[in-house]
Parts: sequence; C-alpha cells; structure tokens
Amino acid sequence: MPRRVARRKEVSMIDDVRKDVLTVYAAADAAVGAAGPRCDASGRCCRFTEYGHTLFISAFEAEILLENAPFYEQPVSRDGCPFQIEGLCTARDARPLGCRIYFCDESYETRMAEITEEALAKLKHIADTHGTGWHYAPLHHFLNAPLPARPNNQGSDSMTPPVTRVSLPVVNHSGG
Repeated sequence: MPRRVARRKEVSMIDDVRKDVLTVYAAADAAVGAAGPRCDASGRCCRFTEYGHTLFISAFEAEILLENAPFYEQPVSRDGCPFQIEGLCTARDARPLGCRIYFCDESYETRMAEITEEALAKLKHIADTHGTGWHYAPLHHFLNAPLPARPNNQGSDSMTPPVTRVSLPVVNHSGG
C-alpha cells in the first residue's frame, strides 16, 4: 500500500477515535446533568493528594487534553492538577471523564460510580474496535511524558520562533 494511502487511513482512524471519545464525553455530561449533583466549588476535585484520590485517564483522553490544554510546567506531581489556577479549571472543554463525572456530593456517589463504569466500558470498546490497545494511568504520567514540541513561553527571546504542542499518538502500532 502506498505510504500516502496508509497515512490517510491512519488519520481517518484517529479522527474516528477522537469522534467516538467525544461522543462518550457527551453521554457522560448528559448523565451527570440528569443526576444533578451539587458542586460546592471547593476545588477538592483538583487537589488529589490533599483529598485522597487519584485522577486516572486513558491515552485517548490524554491526547485530547494535551491537544487543547494551556501550557503547564513539567514535571507534574501527582498532588494536583496543573490546570487548576486560582480555583478554576483552565482546561475545562478538554477535561477528561474523571473531571466531568466527579463531584463531592455524597448523595451522588452511587450514580457517579455507575456513570464512570459505563463511560470506561465505552472507552475500552473504542480501544477494542480500533485495535489501539488500552492505556490507563494517573494524569501526571501522561503530563510528564516527553513532548516533542511545547509552546514557546520565552517572551523575551524574539529570535526563537514559537513552536506548537504536538499531540500524543492515539494509535499504538505495537498492539499493546
């Protein structure tokens, strides 16, 4: 198969995976909306170590997040989300499932677990359908992965052209 045709098929599959993941996000958002959990705007959801939880995300979610998230400093600790600034999420549109589903509302805990399991099953199905493999890890593992290019935040250096972030590959060609 010619290289150009193979590349087109790979891009098409990546687009299909992205579309499928965004569909899972929309379904999770709708389920959360229907459940109506209370948000105390405490920021506990983003301060992982302080409140005893870990945000796990899939490689699919990491790609979407890194493609759209603002600049952040590496290394990122497991303690909290680097996108929470002054109590607000600066990556809200690209936030992963855990961020979409998690609320501190105790009356919502059972439904939160159900929505989470449903959404994860759908993401795993996407991995199976597209043969991408399944990779699921704490947020900081993905955020600390080497990035081939990062935004140039050296404002005083006018001789260095800015670079853009390159997304992580969704497709795992090794099959694992």
